Amino acid sequence: MRTHTGEEKPFSCPTCNKTFPFKSKLDNHVRTHTGEKPYSCSTCGKTFGQKSSLAYHRRRHTGEKPYRCSVCEKDFGDKSTLNSHMRTHTGHKPYSCTTCEKAFSRKRKLNLHMRTHTGERPYNCTVCNKTFTQKGHLDTHMRVHTGEKPYSCTTCEKTFARKFELESHVRRHTGEKPYRERPYKCSLCDKKFAQLSALTYHKKTHTGEKPYGCSVCEKTFLVKSHLNSHMRTHTGDKPFKCTVCNMTFYLKGILDAHMRTHTGDKPYSCTTCEKTFARKDGLHLHMRQHTGERPYSCLICNKTFAQASSLTYHRKTHKGAERKKHQCSVCNKRFGSKMALVAHNRVHTGEKPYSCTVCNVAFARKSNLRSHKLTHTGERPYSCTTCKKTFTRKDNLDSHMRVHTGEKLYSCQTCNKTFTQKISLDKHVRTHTGEKPYSCTTCKKTFARKDTTIVGTPVINSLIN
Repeated sequence: MRTHTGEEKPFSCPTCNKTFPFKSKLDNHVRTHTGEKPYSCSTCGKTFGQKSSLAYHRRRHTGEKPYRCSVCEKDFGDKSTLNSHMRTHTGHKPYSCTTCEKAFSRKRKLNLHMRTHTGERPYNCTVCNKTFTQKGHLDTHMRVHTGEKPYSCTTCEKTFARKFELESHVRRHTGEKPYRERPYKCSLCDKKFAQLSALTYHKKTHTGEKPYGCSVCEKTFLVKSHLNSHMRTHTGDKPFKCTVCNMTFYLKGILDAHMRTHTGDKPYSCTTCEKTFARKDGLHLHMRQHTGERPYSCLICNKTFAQASSLTYHRKTHKGAERKKHQCSVCNKRFGSKMALVAHNRVHTGEKPYSCTVCNVAFARKSNLRSHKLTHTGERPYSCTTCKKTFTRKDNLDSHMRVHTGEKLYSCQTCNKTFTQKISLDKHVRTHTGEKPYSCTTCKKTFARKDTTIVGTPVINSLIN
């Protein structure tokens, strides 16, 4: 009757003084302070502070969803979830932020949003002291430290720390289309998204808005999580630790990729040739071999590249010798990158760290090993579009194409003679310099060309004579 008469709420909480119209509601409330959970699930043993919460939980075991949406006929386990769902049809957002006036369809979302203004992160990791705005985020984070993987594939029994990782994995068995329905569409570029939050984030790429700024270097970011990750580059904090080798990382994604070096897991698969990769960016780079996409272009010579790192390396060829800061201590030759110097040094040391697992032939460069492996498989993935000749290496194809185009990129600075290949230019330049870098191991005679050295050996001489 108190709801009709407007009578006061006579039952008061002794802890926070909140008042209630009924003793039963006060009892339920008090348990939020005491932590008491008297209601237990007979199936899984999970406990609850309220009887209604237990009743709702039981439906997860039975699969019962008694509440149906009259618009789309989707079923729900409780009425409050149905009421919230109905707002996706009506667009009603009754909960409004008093600070920025942003509106929400659920009170819980408003409460979470308010923490972006207050900075409150009430959930704290007891291992690394990282804080979170949501309990679910803390629970997921703790699995980084415990190694717990509660989600298991029923087909191959592989386990995962996150539910969405399991769902993605299961699609590899079922062949199901890997993407969910994408009902949210960008009005500017027509790109579609599965979640409204993803669309909101995407829209900032059009406006250029980056509201989160680093207090150290003033770099700005689209989302707060990216700023938090960036700050670790200043603090040196690496909270993500490998449970196998104890190596630490400042990003969870980098730890996940690192763990695959221990497990051998390669979850990213090429839809064209079925080659698998441990990292998603590795798959993206590989796909450009099939599509021919080369999105990185040199502003000086318009040469295009599949990788940003290749473009960066290429740019140094335009900067001239004075910009080549890395000098060989043996022959004084200079290089535009330390990586190129390291590879060059192997000419002097004879080091060949890359070995073929089939025939044990060793190479000084990893790219040479990759090309060599194709001699075992017979694969020649690079094909000339003019004469259909195939090659094991992309640079060999590029050189071959100049036979058809007549292009001669390499010019002698002494006599201006031009060549289609750099190796031909290098041989020609020695006719001016007199350099003879190839030496016979028997008589120590030196030669300008390697093929002349081979002909000059006693065995070859005997065959010629």
